[in-house]
Amino acid sequence: MPLSEEEARLLHQLEQSLAAEDPDFASTLRGSKQAARNRRLAAVAGLGFAIGIVVLFVGALSAVAWVGVVGFVVMLAATYVFVTAWRGGLTGVEDENAQAGGSGRGTPKAPKQSGGSFVDRMEQRWQRRQDGDDR
Repeated sequence: MPLSEEEARLLHQLEQSLAAEDPDFASTLRGSKQAARNRRLAAVAGLGFAIGIVVLFVGALSAVAWVGVVGFVVMLAATYVFVTAWRGGLTGVEDENAQAGGSGRGTPKAPKQSGGSFVDRMEQRWQRRQDGDDR
C-alpha cells in the first residue's frame, strides 16, 4: 500500500530532521542499505559466474565456439559486478571503520587533511612531530 502525499511529506521531513540532528546515524542507516544492496549484487554475481562456467563447458563439449564465448563473457560480466560490489563494501562494519578513518583491522589511522598546500601539510606534520605526536 503506497503512502499518501501527506504521509510521504511527513516521512521526508522526519528523514531530513534526523539527518540534521544526527548525521552520523543517518549515514550509518544509508550505509547499511548500500551494504545490503552490495551483498545482493555479490550473490547474483556468484550465481552468474556459475552459470557462465556451465555455459562455457557446454560450448566446449558441444564444439560450438560461440556458446563457449558467451559463457566466458557472462563470467567476465559477473566478475566485474562482484568486484564492484566488493569495493562498495559488503558489510556495514567496514563502512563505519572507513568513515571513522580506521583500516578495518582495529588500528586507527590519522584523519586525512583536506585542503592546504603540500608545504602547509608538511609544516603541520613537522609541528605534530615536535609536539610528540609521531603519527
